[in-house]
Amino acid sequence: MKREFLKSCAVVAAIAISPYGVSADEFDEADLKEWNDAFMSVVEKGRAAFTDPTLGGSKNGVVCAQCHPNGANTHPETYPKFQQQIGRVITLQEMANWCIQNPLEGTPLKVDDPQMTALITYMTFERRGVALDPGKH
Repeated sequence: MKREFLKSCAVVAAIAISPYGVSADEFDEADLKEWNDAFMSVVEKGRAAFTDPTLGGSKNGVVCAQCHPNGANTHPETYPKFQQQIGRVITLQEMANWCIQNPLEGTPLKVDDPQMTALITYMTFERRGVALDPGKH
């Protein structure tokens, strides 16, 4: 066991000091602007989804913003956590889908659906600066 651990450490060290070691790509201010613009575009799509009465195919006219104006009380910084309505530890995406299925009476979104990404991005953006606190109630 100890020998395997030492062997693994040697491999990692060799990669780290080699000219082919893992390093971050270089980027400049133009890249940062492009990435921020792309991010903010998704935030805006999430804000729009929060007020979309057809989110998840809902037909009852209820929107996320009715319970969570400006993303309030979504607390993305506390996920994953135990959620009483579901009876187990869940992710923020699962909670969003619970809301889409229940109050909105819609169909859940796939985790990789662009609308789900936008919803989670918007909720998280609205809570920027708040420390992560997974599991908190």
